[in-house]
Amino acid sequence: MWCWCLTTETIWDRDMLKSRYTDRICIAAMAAAVLLVLLLMQGESLGIRRASAAPEYMNRLFDSSRVHEIDIRMEDWEGFLREAEKEEYALCDMIINGETFRQVGIRTKGNNSLHLTKEYGLARYSLKVEFDHYAAGGSYYGLDKLSLDASFQDNSYMKAFLTCDMMRAMEVPAPLCSYVWVKVNGKDWGLFLAVEEPEEAFARRSFGKDHGQLYKPDYRSLEEENRDVALRYTGEDPGAYDNIFRNAKFKIDGGDQSRVIEALKALDERRELEKYFDVPEILRYFVVQVFVMNWDSYLGYTGHNYFLYEEEGRLSIVPWDYNLAFGTYALGMPEPIDDAEFLLNHPIDTPAPGAVMQKRPLYHQLMQEDEYFNLYHQYFSQFLSEYFESGAFEKKLEDTMQLIAPYAEKDPTAFCSAADFELAADTLRKICLIRARSARAQLAGRLPSTYAERESFSGSYVDASDINLYDLGTFEDLENAPKLSELFSRD
Repeated sequence: MWCWCLTTETIWDRDMLKSRYTDRICIAAMAAAVLLVLLLMQGESLGIRRASAAPEYMNRLFDSSRVHEIDIRMEDWEGFLREAEKEEYALCDMIINGETFRQVGIRTKGNNSLHLTKEYGLARYSLKVEFDHYAAGGSYYGLDKLSLDASFQDNSYMKAFLTCDMMRAMEVPAPLCSYVWVKVNGKDWGLFLAVEEPEEAFARRSFGKDHGQLYKPDYRSLEEENRDVALRYTGEDPGAYDNIFRNAKFKIDGGDQSRVIEALKALDERRELEKYFDVPEILRYFVVQVFVMNWDSYLGYTGHNYFLYEEEGRLSIVPWDYNLAFGTYALGMPEPIDDAEFLLNHPIDTPAPGAVMQKRPLYHQLMQEDEYFNLYHQYFSQFLSEYFESGAFEKKLEDTMQLIAPYAEKDPTAFCSAADFELAADTLRKICLIRARSARAQLAGRLPSTYAERESFSGSYVDASDINLYDLGTFEDLENAPKLSELFSRD
């Protein structure tokens, strides 16, 4: 009996002990939960990435370590291409890496590239893919829209891919990119670059679910002055900024318009710039933009090909469209495109002639401030040392070339041959390394970094005599590209 009582009492004591530990565990779990909530609320200030920063589509279609596959299923593909210039959406199904997505919207895209593709009777158009165009709420694992870039005037297939990689290396929010082998109704169509379109999914990934407004300033006609595209302040009337506001990606109101106009006014007056602009990020954007010599851009004659992001009255810039980068767009430039020495040693401090620069206040006004000018140089030096002088660039290019070479070789709609691809890839590598050497010398004061300094310079530039910029791709390639009629007459 005594033994039974002792055993029962011992069991009771153990239960009490277990209960006390259970209480402590519960209290600790509650405290951890509260701490987790606080961390999530203050995560950004503590360096914790938003959950939206890694949506599922990022690790699926935009896994850049492989070439993905997209099969476009459409009844009248030939008819769709014949109506390409209308840029109207058509209905299709899309099989992405073996998984079917129905009621997807697809249309051709482009400006000069679209018209020339049509003019030469070709079939290789760049495309926009919109998962929610016909099906409300449609998406590819959270992605609402992407582009399929045809690499027009880019025989290397790598201009946009590498530039976006450079932007991300400089911590500039940039679209995700990956290579895709496109099929149409089960038949091979070609190697394209899938690019995340800056719309809702991009905004959530880059800026969080409570993101701000996103605009794509663009002109109606290049013959007009387009001061709003250049981000020049022209008064308080929102109507003067039609090229910005009619291209809003989300619904906007008068308050949204007022915040943008107020920021442009502050830029014009060169006051409180860091209140109205994310200056460090913008300077890092300009470092890459200047390096890749992209003049079909804000810094060039056209002044477009960028996105403008606004949140709580503060503006920043999002990169876009680099198929004509690396000196292959010369409209408005003072020298011909075949002068490699001029282009690869192009000034990093005045990246366009004065007549253009004075009309680009987002660059010009920042460079008037010694603090920002010096910071721009610091970022440029960092970019050169971490991306080029470290060997990271050459490895990235070589890995990418090895990845896509088999697909470039068999691309049935390519603008160039496999040999042209290899030549363009090697030319791009040389161009970037020469450009990096020239930029480093400009930062050190050994080479002129402005147009004015070039006029009195009598020394030697970084040698670019073995570079033929036309090897990256020219309009002449279109003469030999497969024609639309040829592609559809084949068995």
